[in-house]
Amino acid sequence: MNFFKSLFGSKEETIHSYADFWKWFEKNEGRFYKVVKNNGDIQHAFFDKIAPKLKQLKEGFWYVAGMFDDDTAELILTADGITKNIAFVEEMVAAAPNMKRWKITALKQASNIAEYKLEMNGYVFGVNTMHFYSNDHSELPDEIDITITHQDFNDENKNIIINGVYLTLDNFFGELNTVTTIDNINIINTKDAAQELVPIEKLKDFLIWREKEFVEKYKGLRHNTENDSYAGLEATLENGLPLLAVVNTDVLHWDSKASHPWVVVVELKYDGTNTNGMPDETTYQLLSEIEEKIMAVLKDEDGYINIGRQTANGLREIYFACIDFRKPSKILYSIQQKYKNRIQIDFDIYKDKYWQSFNRFKVN
Repeated sequence: MNFFKSLFGSKEETIHSYADFWKWFEKNEGRFYKVVKNNGDIQHAFFDKIAPKLKQLKEGFWYVAGMFDDDTAELILTADGITKNIAFVEEMVAAAPNMKRWKITALKQASNIAEYKLEMNGYVFGVNTMHFYSNDHSELPDEIDITITHQDFNDENKNIIINGVYLTLDNFFGELNTVTTIDNINIINTKDAAQELVPIEKLKDFLIWREKEFVEKYKGLRHNTENDSYAGLEATLENGLPLLAVVNTDVLHWDSKASHPWVVVVELKYDGTNTNGMPDETTYQLLSEIEEKIMAVLKDEDGYINIGRQTANGLREIYFACIDFRKPSKILYSIQQKYKNRIQIDFDIYKDKYWQSFNRFKVN
């Protein structure tokens, strides 16, 4: 009867940890290697096998594979540009065993753009089709706002060109650097450029210089919220239900916001409501419990500033400004899993050096 078992393990085989996944991968790495080495049906014979195993661990693992050299296959695990998944990709790869025929890589790595050429849907991406320039804002001096030009960009093909540009940046500058260094990217046709064009191969040096300048400017800067003032704000939604917010009004006027450039938004979607969309007493206690657990580990002295919260229409949002994204990613995912049978929790992490997301809360 064993003959009829799947070559890749029984259906009952489940993955509970990074170690479980890599143990399973090692059992099958020979078959996977042959598929990649011989340029076989990688999607069916490799990706379709690892996808459900990775999904058992966590949503958000993506992958590409190819030959690193004549004798070594490479599996690149990527977060596909989703900031809150980066830390888990890095942990996953760090847990990988040494395998003679495999190189396991976290995130798409930088390459030499002079040798890089991407063709997609008939369009070419590289040094001959792309340029850039920097948009400087006097009121936002630390913002890294880049315009990328492509000679074929238009309204009809913009989704293809945008995707190609981001893939090119990931391969030129590296996925991690693209996500963490550039604050805003605008993509236009070359003929619509408003400034002198700079060769795309000079973008890496420009970004390295800007990032070094930024790090030196804000290194070690923290904000103590102990004596800050808080304000209760009220508004009415379009459906007539009330919105209540509690916000740290002092920190919103801090002149060093860019030192904490990562905004975290935690969403708690609750069903236990009063007629006005506010939480009932039991739900309120649960929301408070979760918020207290988050604040117990994301502290201002460590670089995680609680900006405040907003509650309305069955949803509470909690806001933080952070010095990094890795710790919040891990903490919030852990809390999400702990409470998944009691309340729906989601969270997002994105770059916003000047906390423009919170401008609506500013009180004169």
